[in-house]
Amino acid sequence: MASSSTASPFCTWLLAACISSPYEKDHPMRSSIFQSPKRLSQWARRKKLISKCSYVGGADFASNLSSSFSVSGIHNLMSSFLAAEPCYDSKVLYESLAFFGSKRSRTRRQRQMNGAIHSGITMAVPVQRAEQGTTKKKPLTKQRRVVVTGLGVVTPLGHDPDVFYNSLLEGVSGISEIEAFDCARFPTKIAGEIKSFSTDGWVSPKLSKKADKFMLYLISAGKKALADGGITEEVMDNLDKSRCGVIIGSALGGMKVFNDAIEALRISYKKMNPFCIPFATTNMGSAILAMDLGWMGPNYSISTACATSNFCILNAAYHIRRGETDMMLCGGSEAAIIPIGLGGFSACKVLSQRNSEPTKASCPWDINRDGFVIGEGAGVLLLEELEHAKRRGANIYAEFLGGSFTCDAYHMTEPHPDGTGVALCIEKALDQSGVCREDVNYINAYAASTPTGDLKEYRAIIRCFGKNPELRVNSTKSMIGHLLGASGAVEAVATIKAS
Repeated sequence: MASSSTASPFCTWLLAACISSPYEKDHPMRSSIFQSPKRLSQWARRKKLISKCSYVGGADFASNLSSSFSVSGIHNLMSSFLAAEPCYDSKVLYESLAFFGSKRSRTRRQRQMNGAIHSGITMAVPVQRAEQGTTKKKPLTKQRRVVVTGLGVVTPLGHDPDVFYNSLLEGVSGISEIEAFDCARFPTKIAGEIKSFSTDGWVSPKLSKKADKFMLYLISAGKKALADGGITEEVMDNLDKSRCGVIIGSALGGMKVFNDAIEALRISYKKMNPFCIPFATTNMGSAILAMDLGWMGPNYSISTACATSNFCILNAAYHIRRGETDMMLCGGSEAAIIPIGLGGFSACKVLSQRNSEPTKASCPWDINRDGFVIGEGAGVLLLEELEHAKRRGANIYAEFLGGSFTCDAYHMTEPHPDGTGVALCIEKALDQSGVCREDVNYINAYAASTPTGDLKEYRAIIRCFGKNPELRVNSTKSMIGHLLGASGAVEAVATIKAS
């Protein structure tokens, strides 16, 4: 099963992250307040290989999915799909892909590895071909495996992974008229806006009053991922915090805080929020979350437009693989539904103007699609080294297998006509993850509902995966809009839940 989600136009980056079902024999699932026995059995029955791809920088900074997402059950989640055939014309400068896999789908490289690496994760390392063979091959070493043990979200459809996922299955739309400010002067008046959000229990009241919403979403989703992962106060006290890190990014950062500071400056610099500079930077959310937790491992943010989350996930996984950390919080957050955000995208003429039908405005692949719908929120994954997770009896959602980064090197917002960048990224990701393309049967596409982007992505999928009758494709953006820097992580949560 593979899932792919494309990123947007302005940042020419593409990234794909893939996630696989855990191996039950290696780490049996355990019931907890976060996972019922019923859910465990359902999960076990549907263990499938899933990959999630996300491209960024294409011709459209769009964000959409299939409008027929409204059904119940896992088959319904995949109901809005396209039959895949040949490949994709990428619109990004940089691309990245990552994979996770199930026990049934033994990868090509895994079959060649000895028993000590019985279900290893393929790293993005050059493979020496026999014909080159003058150099000595390095002996195989046991590879650290990376698993997903916690999920946290803040979305227009709810702030709990189960609520969010069930809303997707039921076809609930989180897109509606904007209420945060008067949109009369804008051509677009709809968005995937979060109507109700409370930081109680997650963020201190003092910080809540000063910080930008992207930081509040980030901190809340991060702590929810920890709670979902069973990181209680007792567990936290026993962690080696020097081996725990945070990499949660944002495409646009604290736009509201910075915009307010500019308005205050019109009167006097003395009226400016003294925190306007640090709170506008994209890394400050990760920094404050780490300060709250006392985590002293790697801490930074990556900003690559709509591929931001997936880059953060990939880098976090690599820190664990290299033995630098045992646990990482990673993902993305965005809060751009403010006048300057809506106005900027409106000026680019990339937003849908289907104001009279907000729930139908984001309609990937639909013949009447007219642009993407901006959304807001955050998604965070708790990644952990497998043995570390097993020792503490963690519930394991999925396993990370590998990924890839490439560059389209063509245009700031337009995809390459031949789709070479996207195709290269997909091929390298499959190779580095040891996943056969025939085993990919689900793609959570980028599909932003833009006139050209959706079609080129479809062509890319066909080119790379062929006419596979088992392949299903859809996009969560049809339900929540395009969450920009947070889209990859939120869609990763949906993909993992679909496994």
